[in-house]
Amino acid sequence: MSLRLGDKAPDFDALTSEGKINFYNYLGDSWGILFSHPADYTPVCTTELGAVAKYKDEFEKRNTKVLALSVDGVESHKGWIEDINETQNTTVNFPLIADEDKKVANLYDMIHPNADNTLTVRSVYVIGPDKTIKLMISYPASTGRNFEELLRVIDSLQLTAYRKVATPANWKHGEDVVISPSVSNDEAKEMFPKGFKEVRPYLRMTPQPDGDQGKESSKSSNKNASGSDNEASKIFPKGYRE
Repeated sequence: MSLRLGDKAPDFDALTSEGKINFYNYLGDSWGILFSHPADYTPVCTTELGAVAKYKDEFEKRNTKVLALSVDGVESHKGWIEDINETQNTTVNFPLIADEDKKVANLYDMIHPNADNTLTVRSVYVIGPDKTIKLMISYPASTGRNFEELLRVIDSLQLTAYRKVATPANWKHGEDVVISPSVSNDEAKEMFPKGFKEVRPYLRMTPQPDGDQGKESSKSSNKNASGSDNEASKIFPKGYRE
C-alpha cells in the first residue's frame, strides 16, 4: 500500500554510516526529513548531500533532523562521504542509511519500477513530531532537490500546525499569511492583533504571527488552531519557529 499524507510514518531499524539506529528513536520529538538517493558516488547525489550538510544549522533551528538513504553498503557510504566532504567543502554530519536489502526503500515506496527497477528515485518525506507524514515529494534521478524549498515548506508546516492560517503561493518566512476560512472576522480581530486585509470574504491576509524562535515557551496571549500556544508547546516541546 502506498503512503499518503497524514499516514503514520513506518518505523524501522537500519544500519547507517553512524551505526545502528531506530528511526523513531533517532527522531525523538523532532521533525524529520527522510530522503533517498539512487546510488553512492553519483554526481547529483554528491552535491545534494553536501548541500544538506551546509544547511545543518538551519534544520536545527527548525528542530528538524535529516536522514539520507541509498541502497549501497556502509563501507561504500563511508568512502563516498570522504569524497563529498572534499569536493563540496563541507562535513557530512547526519546518518546515511545502508539499505542494501531495500527494506526501507520498499516501506516508503522509493523504488519506482517505470523509472528504475533497482535504484531509488529522489524521494523526500517530511515527518512531524507525531510521526505522521506531512509532505511527500519525488524527483527523477536527473533533477537535484532544492533544499531552500524544503526549509520554506518546514517553516510553513510548523507555522500552520498551530495557527489558524495557511501560506499563499511563493510565501517565505516573515511574509503575510492567509487566515483560515473557518475563522470569523470577529475571531480574526482577536487572534490577529496586527489586523488583516479582506481581499474577498474567503481571502483575508494578515502579517505572520509573532513568536520566539526555538524557545521552550508558550505565549498564552496568542491563540492557535487548538486555542492557545500551550498546545503548540505540547506539539513542539523543543520549541518552534514562527
